[in-house]
Amino acid sequence: MEWQKAVQNAIELRHWFHQHPELTWQEENTAQKIRECLDEWAVPWRACATYGTVATLAANKAGKHIALRADMDALPIQEQVDVPFCSSFDGKMHACGHDGHMAALLGVVYWSKQNEVSLEGPVSFLFQPAEEGGHGAKKMIEDGALEQVDVIYGWHNWPAMPFGRAVCPDGPVMSGNGSFHIAVNGLGGHASQPEACRDPVLAAAAITLNLQQIVSRRLPPQAAAVISVTRILADSDVTIIPQTVKISGGIRLSDPKWRPKLTELITQIAEDTALSYGVEAEVEVLPRYEATVNNHSAAAHFRDVLKDELGNTYDQVDLMLPIMASEDFSYYLNEIPGAFALIGMSEQQGNQSIYHYPCHNPHYQFNDRLIELVMRSFSKIIGIIPA
Repeated sequence: MEWQKAVQNAIELRHWFHQHPELTWQEENTAQKIRECLDEWAVPWRACATYGTVATLAANKAGKHIALRADMDALPIQEQVDVPFCSSFDGKMHACGHDGHMAALLGVVYWSKQNEVSLEGPVSFLFQPAEEGGHGAKKMIEDGALEQVDVIYGWHNWPAMPFGRAVCPDGPVMSGNGSFHIAVNGLGGHASQPEACRDPVLAAAAITLNLQQIVSRRLPPQAAAVISVTRILADSDVTIIPQTVKISGGIRLSDPKWRPKLTELITQIAEDTALSYGVEAEVEVLPRYEATVNNHSAAAHFRDVLKDELGNTYDQVDLMLPIMASEDFSYYLNEIPGAFALIGMSEQQGNQSIYHYPCHNPHYQFNDRLIELVMRSFSKIIGIIPA
């Protein structure tokens, strides 16, 4: 009964978090809710990286110090899901499942507190803000979140896989990423006199097309990389050739060794293409997160738990690894050993597929069945047998 109470409480917390989404580095009320729960359960905690929280149980035990992490931030997306606990704030939505990540970890905290005497070593629970591009993990580390921690575990729901399936490979599980911004500067003027202008719109179109040659013709096929132009801004009118066009986009790479080459080629192609059109290109390429690379021993332990929970076929999935999405959990794995798993959540309801919309989609829905599964898995990782 106590276990089911913990699961139900975690589901209710998930619904509260979903109804009260907060964006990156704005997670004030989310942090307050987490800390209220910890206080109610008499779990020691400290603030970390402003809105982050580190709670620790069995702090004085001599065994291996394990950390479990959940991310907290929502996304600037207008929700298009009709549920009783839909977002209360226009333009904000938990469209990546971080509400479920927090709720599942709080469920583990509650259960671990009830069974603290069974813990063989310290366990820290990291509630981390600003995963969505805000480098929250880096700030948590700088504020001491990993002090004395020996190994760390994390997970992410993955709608592209069915419920009951999961992956936790040795080596890379998610890719590194970055962004680029290109200002194409020409000479604006009247649309009826293109010969008197130097058209940045035409040059920007050519740059966009030429950037696609990097992956297909300038990198070896074995280099898993993506370059996507995601925004072209030519602020003008129908009779005006603008002075400047701005291009922005993202890069993904499975191996950090390709980052310098991608930066070099994006810069070279943009500048040379611009020159051929009589304009100039100012290029900025910014790193974001590195690849999320699992430690063999930690990943093996996580896989054993997943097999125990889901059966021998849990990892038989049609999913190429590493996936090209990125995670700032990579910061933790650059510091200490650990492992990160992707856990499937889509299901069939008759002829209809549910919980299948991808992360960052306005129709995305988190599958609450994942909460008990992750609670059981994390409890086993730290050595507590769930009910």
